[in-house]
Amino acid sequence: MSKPEKVGGARKALAHNVQQLRINKGVSQEKLAELAGLHRTYVSQIERAVSNPTLDSIERLAKVLSVPIADLLKPPSTA
Repeated sequence: MSKPEKVGGARKALAHNVQQLRINKGVSQEKLAELAGLHRTYVSQIERAVSNPTLDSIERLAKVLSVPIADLLKPPSTA
């Protein structure tokens, strides 16, 4: 029996940053998915840190959110 996989810090940071940037832009998950050429449920899984997205998907999200890819992977500030 294998141990459950722990979600890494990068995936958690990505989830938080995508969700916050999307909300700040006033865009729904469905609209973000459409603009990025992704499925709505996949965007939801990314925001919940359930999916481990490909670099191509991260690049698409960064483009639609108008931020560098690195910004999506920055740990959220604790302040």
